[in-house]
Amino acid sequence: MLDTLPIIPLFQGFEAEQIAFIKPLFEEFFCPAETVIFEQGDPAKFLYLILHGDVAIRYKPYDGLPIILTRLHAGEVFGWSAVIGSPKYTSSIVSETKVEAIRIQGDHLWVLAREHPEIGRTLINRLALIVSPRWENAHAQIQSLMNSNRV
Repeated sequence: MLDTLPIIPLFQGFEAEQIAFIKPLFEEFFCPAETVIFEQGDPAKFLYLILHGDVAIRYKPYDGLPIILTRLHAGEVFGWSAVIGSPKYTSSIVSETKVEAIRIQGDHLWVLAREHPEIGRTLINRLALIVSPRWENAHAQIQSLMNSNRV
């Protein structure tokens, strides 16, 4: 699956040398339907890009039952807390179908951005654009983080 990085829209336009820096940072992730990928409150470690399948974002208010905030499909990302520096995931993710994804540790993404600023900025900006329809001001918040990390 990682051999297909250049054809995944997130990675299109990167040169082979740039893909060589990116590829080792990602790992494959698979799970069957009805799998809790992570729970609200778990340590925020990975950002996921769905290649095939569907997941539900669930949020549990402290005084109520869990609710489904939205559903995500191929080409969308989840686990953004791992990138923005939040210590814990703010919602749960449950697979609704078999899921094939790739994931990257949030801190590895920031190391890439520091060591290879052009690649890192491009990748982080593209990720922010993917998530921005569900996260108001995502792009502006990521720019602020990048500036504070001096990327």
